[in-house]
Amino acid sequence: MEQVIAQVRESIGGADKARTTVIGLSLAVGVILAWLALHIYAVFFVDLAAINPLLTFAIVAAQCWLYVGIFIVAHDCMHGSLAPGRPAVNRWFGRACLFLYAGFDFDTLKAKHREHHQHAGTEDDPDFHEDDPDSFWAWYVRFFREYFSGRELLIILAAVVAYVWLLGASLANIWVFWALPAIVSSLQLFYFGTYLPHQPGQEPFVDRHNSRTNDYPHWLSLLTCFHFGYHHEHHLFPYLPWWRLPAAHDALRRAEARA
Repeated sequence: MEQVIAQVRESIGGADKARTTVIGLSLAVGVILAWLALHIYAVFFVDLAAINPLLTFAIVAAQCWLYVGIFIVAHDCMHGSLAPGRPAVNRWFGRACLFLYAGFDFDTLKAKHREHHQHAGTEDDPDFHEDDPDSFWAWYVRFFREYFSGRELLIILAAVVAYVWLLGASLANIWVFWALPAIVSSLQLFYFGTYLPHQPGQEPFVDRHNSRTNDYPHWLSLLTCFHFGYHHEHHLFPYLPWWRLPAAHDALRRAEARA
């Protein structure tokens, strides 16, 4: 396996830091602005009583996907891969993304994520449910409690009060176009980015990372979790941003086929 990893590392090579930063920031800004534009439009300007139900579904689905993207950008910031060699840029983009997502604290999540990489799939992994790793809902509830606290709840409640009382937003619109996409995106992130990759299953893990990867085509990998489902690749090469994981996935498959 070590030989295969070495071959993949050589195959994907390094990347020009300036080019990586430009691409990463462009994609990040695009995701954030798309989420903000759709969020403002849906919460403040959509008439739920008059809108076509299919359009409502499309808006919710798009917001859910963009929510996932915002979190994945923040995740790259935790690894310093959004803007390599620019810790301040990573830190501030990470803080902004996690605040938009659910009022999370970047430094707290970064520390927990470091523990996850150091102790993946063990009792010391904050993302792993050692007592019931086969139960999706038990694991999700534990995962939710691990990261969502009174701090985040107070921030969200304050935002809702401001939206309703100061900006005149409809509470129904807030539930449908803000709360629902946020909750569904958390399930999506957990299912494709934690549960599927780290669930023990019948086949043993291949190495200490205790992670698996999906074999979805690139378009489906992007739709499901911004390529975070290529999870073993992420653990092997945590310095790669999300948009370079497909190349790592393909290179790993080719190296495994030759081995």
